[in-house]
Amino acid sequence: MNIGNEAQFQIYQMRLTGQYGGDPLCISMEDWVARAREVLSPEAFWYLAGGSGRGETMRANEEAFAKWRIVPRVFRDVSVRDLSIELFGERLPYPVLLAPIGVQSILHADGEVAAVRGAAKVGLPYIVSSASTMPLETIAEKAPGATLWFQLYWSRDRDVAQSFVRRAEAAGCKALVVTLDTPMMAWRERDLERAYLPFLLGEGLGNYLSDPAFRAKLRRPPEEDPASAILLWTQIFGHPGLTCDDLDWLRETTDLPLLLKGILHPDDAEEAFRRGADGIIVSNHGGRQVDGAVPSLDALVAIRERVGREKVVLMDGGVRRGSDVVKALALGANAVLVGRLYAYGLAVDGERGVETVLRYLLADFDLTMALSGHRSLSTLDVRALARA
Repeated sequence: MNIGNEAQFQIYQMRLTGQYGGDPLCISMEDWVARAREVLSPEAFWYLAGGSGRGETMRANEEAFAKWRIVPRVFRDVSVRDLSIELFGERLPYPVLLAPIGVQSILHADGEVAAVRGAAKVGLPYIVSSASTMPLETIAEKAPGATLWFQLYWSRDRDVAQSFVRRAEAAGCKALVVTLDTPMMAWRERDLERAYLPFLLGEGLGNYLSDPAFRAKLRRPPEEDPASAILLWTQIFGHPGLTCDDLDWLRETTDLPLLLKGILHPDDAEEAFRRGADGIIVSNHGGRQVDGAVPSLDALVAIRERVGREKVVLMDGGVRRGSDVVKALALGANAVLVGRLYAYGLAVDGERGVETVLRYLLADFDLTMALSGHRSLSTLDVRALARA
């Protein structure tokens, strides 16, 4: 039984088995957001839900999907679906990955470990953030069998950046994702209203405080002098002077597949591949960096047209339902990343919440594919869509 049929059956069966208690279940993104707002502090909720400026880019990401309509086809046997994809030699059951999100300890006590375990239960890769509260090694140890990638926030200190890469390799990460769009924090009005930046409170620094290169630059261990460690983090986080020459160095530093995240312009996409990137992630950081930026889906169309079909191009930003996944793949994405969606599930119900959110997304995706006349990703391209 495919995941869509199975998930539907399990939900409807809850009434027959007495598991349904009478209150509406969390099914949609909106349901999970509402429930998360009930359980999180205002600071934590808006750190997750907010964006830069007035939130124009966040809204545009979602609205971009409404510009396209799926054109269902009939007379096609879709009784059995194979929605798997191969990326960098690994066969993934679905073209969906979990985007890197830092500071997950403000969402749930088990933080990143719960999120990774939830992702592993549905077979999806999880991208560990440089800004995770738990060190990378702890996450890998407590979630054996999970498929991990590592996201690198480039540091002003190259020793720290190189140490992070070495640790990712040693922990068994399958790929390295470099975030390019956060050389500094954006003007995030919701966080500024509450003067809230969790890093300054010691959250989200697990990889830094445990890193030998970072610790070597401190006069005293962070356990004895946390204030000095946090101050050092503020001095080395981000790299406004980052150029393509730095990418040349990184390409020589690791053999891991290298993906560059935060690309929105076709010229930058071309340059990324010319400099040796194995893939790119079209992303505007979920609307958290430049307010009024181009939606990720619109940028995907232009970038795919420029770089051709053979390059690995992923995207994130605004993916909320199965139909969004179908549209993104039809417009040229090899796979999509989801971020806030699973984070709300984590806030509401930890590991089980993450698994449930992802299972419902994949079920929706599976059923949308079948009802549109597609039983594999090989038949899905722009001809499956029409402009609204």
